Amino acid sequence: QVQLVESGGGLVQAGGSLRLSCAASGRTFSDYHMGWFRQAPGKERELVAAISWTAANTYYADSVNGRFTISRDNAKNTVYLQMNSLKPEDTAVYYCATTRIAPRWPPVAGGMDYWGKGTLVTVSS
Repeated sequence: QVQLVESGGGLVQAGGSLRLSCAASGRTFSDYHMGWFRQAPGKERELVAAISWTAANTYYADSVNGRFTISRDNAKNTVYLQMNSLKPEDTAVYYCATTRIAPRWPPVAGGMDYWGKGTLVTVSS
């Protein structure tokens, strides 16, 4: 079992920044690929960013590329999502998820093994 706990969400004005953190426990964090997903009201859950277990590979959705940065600190068992130049359309619940095996890159939501409970990000205009 892997437990994931997200933090760092909140209310921010458009153009502002937030940094989300996801703390993992339970297994060897460095063996796992990590992803940040988000789900806005009435919309499907979508992959925002992903990072491989060695950090050699990353992925960003087109909608956030150039504004968001995913990183990981395996010594701290934590993955981060730095979000800059936030837009109202970034408003969503953001979830951290993980899997040991990713036969395709980027990983898909159905292939993630463990999920956090999410943290709400609200961007006001």
